[in-house]
Amino acid sequence: MPHVPFAPRGVSRAPRGSARARLLGGTAAALALLLAAPLRAEPVDSKINLRIEPRAEGKAEAKPEPKAEPKSEVKPEPKPAAEKPEAAPAEAAPVKKVSRELPPTVYARVSEDPLPTYTAQTFMDTMRAAERYQIYAEAGGWKALPADFAPKPGDSHPAIPSLRHHLTLTGDLPPDAPPSDRYDPPLVAAVRAFQARHGLPDAGVFGRLTLNALNVPADVRQRQLRASAQRLMGSNFAFGERYVAVNIPSATVEAVENGAVTRRYVAVVGKTDKQTPTVETRITDVNLNPTWTLPISVIKNEIIPTMRKNPGYLAKNRIRILGPGGVEVDPTAIDWSTEKAANYTLRQDSGLDNSLGQVRIDMPNRHAIYMHDTPSKSLFAGSVRFHSHGCVRVGQVKEFAAWLLQGTEGPNGPGSVWGPIEIETGIAQGERRDIKLVKPTPVAFVYLTGYATSDGRVHFRDDIYGLDIPAPAAAVPDVATTGAITPRANPAPRKPDAAPAPRPVPAKPEAAKPAPVPPPAPVVVAPKPQVRKVAPPAERAPAAEPGLMPPGLVGGRT
Repeated sequence: MPHVPFAPRGVSRAPRGSARARLLGGTAAALALLLAAPLRAEPVDSKINLRIEPRAEGKAEAKPEPKAEPKSEVKPEPKPAAEKPEAAPAEAAPVKKVSRELPPTVYARVSEDPLPTYTAQTFMDTMRAAERYQIYAEAGGWKALPADFAPKPGDSHPAIPSLRHHLTLTGDLPPDAPPSDRYDPPLVAAVRAFQARHGLPDAGVFGRLTLNALNVPADVRQRQLRASAQRLMGSNFAFGERYVAVNIPSATVEAVENGAVTRRYVAVVGKTDKQTPTVETRITDVNLNPTWTLPISVIKNEIIPTMRKNPGYLAKNRIRILGPGGVEVDPTAIDWSTEKAANYTLRQDSGLDNSLGQVRIDMPNRHAIYMHDTPSKSLFAGSVRFHSHGCVRVGQVKEFAAWLLQGTEGPNGPGSVWGPIEIETGIAQGERRDIKLVKPTPVAFVYLTGYATSDGRVHFRDDIYGLDIPAPAAAVPDVATTGAITPRANPAPRKPDAAPAPRPVPAKPEAAKPAPVPPPAPVVVAPKPQVRKVAPPAERAPAAEPGLMPPGLVGGRT
């Protein structure tokens, strides 16, 4: 039946054969399209079938085929191009998702030594170390290494024997190590031990910090040990089974339990002009979602000048002004050209951007300092971490808080605990919560630039606040730190500049103006012996003023 109507038009089988060939040609083009774009195989195939069947029956076959062939030749070119944009969005999508995630917090590496920095024996151990280093200094100490000294393992250098002598004296290199002028494996291990004792990266690789620390003279090291021991004199710190020690020059927090460091945390301590004071007290509370009441000094020195330039600063940082009775005051009602704002209470609401972060560790003391979290977590990655206004910011503070809260009843009543999950849940609730420790934990902030541990090793840190400067300050004007922070070594001249501080000594005779007749006698006789004895406190006092703490004394517990 179907052959009769098509016979006159097709003129026997030849037209059918050509039609089939043309159809096959179109099909081949369609197959080429399918191979070029496999992802669209099904829809392309269905469309081609619908188009070919009716056109083969009804319309002239010569016209569609020449049009189809050029189209089939042109289309494969854009379709591979279409594949590229398809792959690009697939790769771009995960990039956007990653960008929305907060980067992980990076913490500077700290020592894993289980021996605490501060124990009941630290004073005596440090005094013995000071005596030993005094012997080194009297014997000539060690030679300074050349400025370009940076050997790699296996290298030889004329200064390596001097390095061996130094590290043998300090106990880093065994005395029976074979002599050599090469940077051999035993010497690399000794350098690593030296780096660990000085809080430096202990990879055994020579860099500027390691070279600077090696070139600090023996007499300077001895003075660091002596000064640190003197600052511990008179301490009545209540060491117990559990306590917290913060060594300010190390910028670390140690959780000590049963005589060993359970965990050592990276910390950020006070700037050189806003020093963290030494203090002994007890940790009593852990605050979740704390608010921050700004100190008057911050209001005067930072908030008022900022509000003069940017009136929207308080609103942007969610800081409220509270008047008598806790009534909130509109910032526009205050004359910021004056210092009247210091008469109000400025309080920042709790939240992620709160200056105290999400956790505050309360430790009552006369300096009003404490430990806390911070939104500026990038500071924990630095090797130099002296950025705060005096309080101590603790890395991984939630883990530290969980350690402090051991034994304290948890949020779900008897039998529950305050673990990491419970602390996170309490923070997520968004309300301030004060958790009182079942047993207050002793905490001591100490300033030890040189100290010895119970195993006889001697450790050194930078004198970042310049408290180790001896009485004859002019004798060592250019050695301010242990050598690990050379750019900050120049604060030392500020201390010699403070040498004129003994000038107030004559002011004492002036204060005794009831006897103005003999002023020359006190000036000639009293000053010289008095200057020698009083000069160290007079020089150190300005550095200790921001901490409200005289050097050498430890703050009383409150």
